[in-house]
Amino acid sequence: MPIVLDTHAWIWWVTEDDRLSPSARDAIESGAREGRLWLSSISIWEVGKKIEKGQLVFDRALDDWLDLALGRAGLRTAELTRSVLVESCRLPAGLAGDPADQIIVATARAQGAVLVTRDAKLREYPHVRTLW
Repeated sequence: MPIVLDTHAWIWWVTEDDRLSPSARDAIESGAREGRLWLSSISIWEVGKKIEKGQLVFDRALDDWLDLALGRAGLRTAELTRSVLVESCRLPAGLAGDPADQIIVATARAQGAVLVTRDAKLREYPHVRTLW
């Protein structure tokens, strides 16, 4: 089954952060080995915004970190296609708020994927399969 990473799951996987649950890590590593691990390109924007606002700091320049993080074996980037963007505006009720979350959920749904997220709001949303 395809896996889509929420932005924090991607960051924690790349930085080997202990906040990534063992089941999430196993699913990510399995997805990477099998070439079915996806990241919405909106996550790249989210990381850049967090850097801009001082909410996130890396040990290297953003472009260098992105080169490393996007170059992980088995990770594929899901582009912001018209269908995903429109789907993010048509999601069933219950997921108001953060547009990036809506795009990530729409990406998971379009890929027929499980969304790896610690975000309780996304895990409680009944219209996307999640794992943590």
